[in-house]
Amino acid sequence: MGTNVHYLSDAVSYIASDDLWVEGLATQQLHTTADLPGMHRVVGMPDLHPGRGYPIGAAFFSRGRFYPALVGNDIGCGMALWQTDILRRKYNADKFEKRLTAFDDHADEAWLDNHLPEHMAGHRWRSALGSIGGGNHFAEFQQVDEVFNADCFQQAGLNADRLQLLVHSGSRGLGQAILQQHITAFSHAGLAEESEAAVRYLAEHHEALTFARANRQLIARRILQQVRGEGEAVLDVAHNFVEPCRINGEKGWLHRKGATPDSEGLVVIPGSRGDYSWLVQPVVSEETLHSLAHGAGRKWMRTECKGRLSGKFSPQQLARTELGSRVVCRDRQLIYEEAPQAYKSAESVLNCLMDAGLVNPVARLCPVLTLKTSGGKSA
Repeated sequence: MGTNVHYLSDAVSYIASDDLWVEGLATQQLHTTADLPGMHRVVGMPDLHPGRGYPIGAAFFSRGRFYPALVGNDIGCGMALWQTDILRRKYNADKFEKRLTAFDDHADEAWLDNHLPEHMAGHRWRSALGSIGGGNHFAEFQQVDEVFNADCFQQAGLNADRLQLLVHSGSRGLGQAILQQHITAFSHAGLAEESEAAVRYLAEHHEALTFARANRQLIARRILQQVRGEGEAVLDVAHNFVEPCRINGEKGWLHRKGATPDSEGLVVIPGSRGDYSWLVQPVVSEETLHSLAHGAGRKWMRTECKGRLSGKFSPQQLARTELGSRVVCRDRQLIYEEAPQAYKSAESVLNCLMDAGLVNPVARLCPVLTLKTSGGKSA
């Protein structure tokens, strides 16, 4: 354990290997975060990359106070994997692409009336439920490419003869509103753990976690209805949240910003839309703050993607990948920002975690059709 854990100081470490590039600004942001009052440990994951002031792909352990800004605006964002009833041998790429091209970003009111859980029916952000959102959020049909642990795979209720559906989304406008309200009142100072403001934020944070989980379920149901399929959730694991935790016998607060918990069973480490995703069994480790990578991690900033790629690829060309999968994305800017070239290799991230003794692979999943937002209306 720990051969790939690099210690920059007593408080700062990151998981990496010699062949996995980590941007200097990202490690600089780890140090900045470690200097926050009450912060005890900061660990960067192999998918570490710079964020707006704080790094993405990291876990942070503080005592006495916690920091909503470290969780960010997409509270509860995570990955849900569904086992569908769609036989891979009967999958018709043209038909599925056509149906998902006609898929609206937002559910209509009648659909919401029929499908929202009762406790969500009158939610102030109800119009955002069932919507994927922008940025790196997506829904993706996948097929099993290789199984490494058949027993674990079957116990999870997975079937290699059928397609899987992976949904990556979060709390949409709700999480943004919660963070904005907090930053307006407290800037980036964090909250003393027993203060009224802390209690209030944690209640709102819990609401956002519940909203995000419901949102992923509704997205999956909408998409499966659109392609006339059915399915059941196999896992749903968030990677943006804060929770009370005990590290080295000390009580405190564990923040995750783009970091997947190692204590909730199987997790998916997704690749870019033109790369494999990996289903893994975590190995619980306090050394890495009970956290794992949440994906491949960006190599390029969003602002540079179109300039790097538009001379080589049209949006139509980027709608097809080297793995033979297809991408439905009607936002011409986003299809460049989310190009596979802008991301690290998911396998390099996986190998880093394996070499550190943090995960055991269960299966490799290959994308067949990825759905991104079309842009326009946001919530």
